[in-house]
Amino acid sequence: MAPRLLEVYRREIMPAMMQKFSLKNKMAVPCLEKIVVNMGVGEALQDIKILEKAMEELSTITGQKPVIRRAKKAIANFKIKQGQPIGCKVTLRRAIMYEFMDRLINVAMPRIRDFRGVPPDSFDQAGNYTLGLNEQGIFPEIDYDKISRPQGMDITFVIKKAHSKERARELLKLFGMPFSVDESEYKKRFG
Repeated sequence: MAPRLLEVYRREIMPAMMQKFSLKNKMAVPCLEKIVVNMGVGEALQDIKILEKAMEELSTITGQKPVIRRAKKAIANFKIKQGQPIGCKVTLRRAIMYEFMDRLINVAMPRIRDFRGVPPDSFDQAGNYTLGLNEQGIFPEIDYDKISRPQGMDITFVIKKAHSKERARELLKLFGMPFSVDESEYKKRFG
């Protein structure tokens, strides 16, 4: 069975994007290519068990085994040698990607304390969106009592055929991404 967000994309988002940007062909509509979840674990230099715990938690959150990221070059100020493990990452595609995005938007983000939305301007030139989270405890898969230390993560949504930040932002907005609004926009909308 296809994930819920994939069905929503095919049934509602694709026609809405074609109408808004006057696209003639379905193949020209921007789509989600992959989601990359990255955890930088600088403390792994002193204790490798911290990296192992981060990998275990990332695996629980995403449902996929993470890959260890190693330092590309030595940095003396941070006491990092070339090839040392400094983090882990997971690349999600197809059904797992849509299921993760659904859980992130509808379950995890509402659990963030004092949540006012995600920044609307974190797009790069290609239209990819990167979001930073402060801790892994917002995901329901993680038992909050077993967390040894809060661990942040970066989540990058790689969008194919976006061609502009506006198209990419509209695609994520239609998926349900809760972008924050500034005070003047908030007053204009809600009085």
